[in-house]
Amino acid sequence: MDTPADGTARVSPHHEGPRVVLNGNALTVGELIALADGAAVPSVAPEARERAVRSWRTAQRLAAAGRLYGRGTGVGAQRSVAVDEDDEVAHGLRLLRSHAGGAGDLLPVRQVRAMLAIRANQLLAGGSGIQPAFVDALTEALRLRVHPAVNEYGGVGTGDLTALAQTALTLLGERPWAGEGLEDTTDPLELTAVPAVPAVPAVPAVPAVPAVPAVPEMAAAPARPEVSEAPAALAEPAVPVAAIAAGEVDGGAVAGGGSDEGVTDGPVGQAPVVADVSTGIGAPTGTALQGGPGAPTGTALQGGPGAPAGTAVPGGPGALTGTGALTDSGAPAGSGAPADTAVPAARITGGAQLSFVRAPLPAPPSEPVTRPERACVVSAPGRSRAPLPGRVPVPVVLRAGDALALLSSNALALAQAALAQGEAGMLLRATHAVAALSLVAVSGSPEAYAAPVHALRPYPGAVHAAGEVRRLLGLPGRPPPRPGGRVQDPFGFRAFPQVHGCALDASERLREIVEVEINCPSENPLMDPDGAAAYHHGGFFAAPLGLALDAAGLALLQTAQLSAARLTALGDPGLTGLPAFLGGGPASSSGAMILEYTANSALAELRSCATPASAGHAVLSRGLEEAASFAGQAARQALRAANAYSVVLACELVAAVRALRMLPGSPPVAAFAVAAAALPAGTDDRPLTDDVTAATELLPLLARL
Repeated sequence: MDTPADGTARVSPHHEGPRVVLNGNALTVGELIALADGAAVPSVAPEARERAVRSWRTAQRLAAAGRLYGRGTGVGAQRSVAVDEDDEVAHGLRLLRSHAGGAGDLLPVRQVRAMLAIRANQLLAGGSGIQPAFVDALTEALRLRVHPAVNEYGGVGTGDLTALAQTALTLLGERPWAGEGLEDTTDPLELTAVPAVPAVPAVPAVPAVPAVPAVPEMAAAPARPEVSEAPAALAEPAVPVAAIAAGEVDGGAVAGGGSDEGVTDGPVGQAPVVADVSTGIGAPTGTALQGGPGAPTGTALQGGPGAPAGTAVPGGPGALTGTGALTDSGAPAGSGAPADTAVPAARITGGAQLSFVRAPLPAPPSEPVTRPERACVVSAPGRSRAPLPGRVPVPVVLRAGDALALLSSNALALAQAALAQGEAGMLLRATHAVAALSLVAVSGSPEAYAAPVHALRPYPGAVHAAGEVRRLLGLPGRPPPRPGGRVQDPFGFRAFPQVHGCALDASERLREIVEVEINCPSENPLMDPDGAAAYHHGGFFAAPLGLALDAAGLALLQTAQLSAARLTALGDPGLTGLPAFLGGGPASSSGAMILEYTANSALAELRSCATPASAGHAVLSRGLEEAASFAGQAARQALRAANAYSVVLACELVAAVRALRMLPGSPPVAAFAVAAAALPAGTDDRPLTDDVTAATELLPLLARL
């Protein structure tokens, strides 16, 4: 996948399957979860990509006319510090590197994949001004099933700065990818064969080496003694730089001095100084490189003093290649690449490289850009494993303005919130079936679920909860009174529609907010869709998301407490007419007593997660940012809360099914038939861990009844 200067995309299809169209304004939580789980692949709507192209060109035009925050200035408390025009690309790279300071555990794959999908969709909304190559790389990563390594801690609800900086550096090729696409690479240094040169016999010294054409296969070569200098020069470039840029061959090592921290930005037409990637020792441009101590046999690289600037020197027989980058700054005649052209990353031997060249930026025909852009080509330092061709996205070439544009989002918090909402929503639907079974087990009154009761107080969630219990039990809208029954049931049964209805409403509100946020631009500055202006604003402040998450957590706690209360009721002989704790042996049997302890242990976790994260406070960046939403913290709490709630609900389900089995006759309820077929039978005293595990796995099925 690559994006040429005209902004058009060249993306090869991978992992065919159900498709989710990303168009910047219609992504749903359900579609997002399918992308996160790898159950679908993304497809970019052409009109949305064109919108992103227009936004990119708008940003270039506005930047040429005046300074934009984060591009021509520092960020945060450094907002008033000007950035020189010639330093804008390097400033962006420094910004990404300095902000990639996340810490804590690495996040699960599905959370990171959801973040990638959200960020791609947001960029397609057309407010970021970022180059569309980032959209292509994000969606390609999803197709290839690879992802960046992202740490848990770093965001406070004003933009997921560390997570997105780590993502950006991965997209640029500076950090390694992880994921399914790399799993079959067993050797960290194993790469595909590159178009090779003939074998070079072992010699005590290296004489002049003529240009060697590439042949289909790498020929074997005997060991070659280490030499310190190659006295002869190459008459012609062994491999044209343009061929490397086109991906036709793999590049060799390029000699130079220093490291990626000491790279200089030479004038146009002069080769940049890059690192001696073989030995790490500085050497004049054009000097041949040799394999360092411990290098595999045959890794001597060909070249010589005075080689033309920009010449790619091929590796010798057996040379290993890694992911890197070259630039064609002042390419030799006949190389096929004009001077001042940024060359996409090519495969070279070892080492990190960074160089800058001026590259013309395309402008819309009616609105030319008044100054050239600067492109940055970054190559990865030593990777822990080497990708096979086509297994990771082609590294993106960084341009001015890209860095902050990618960082300005709460994509990770939104990803976690969406996954939490999806999981909690499933559990809330399953709760209808579990509560219905418990109601039957205690011979509860259906009056609390009568349609007239809820029509007079028409909260959507309560109306729906009552209606679902009636549907699952086959009750009419106006259940007849039951002679001889209890006048009133405990709150766990009688107040279920009201309490559970609040959780349904809060979950639905959270879904609505997540879908607003993943389908709109939040970047700062924000490019006006009509191209007239850029707005500096606070749309990245995730207060709506944080508050919705907190509300959903509190509501989930309330309905979980009723589930635990129903569990206790199921062990009460006064309500069920069954042995205490549903024991099936001697009177002293404990039966399902321990489930109350397990459920209340999980309930304590829920209670902890329900503490509002939005009550937090932070003053950052020398007082400029004096508040935070802590939406990311609320999202992580929501994920933990959903997991804890599943345990509480599973404990109730185990007890309800046991109670119904102990009663005479089987209730004609589909939920009971499904649960009884899946859960272990028997009422003897025994460990119930397997019962709870099986009940937890059964909840998604009950949610679909």
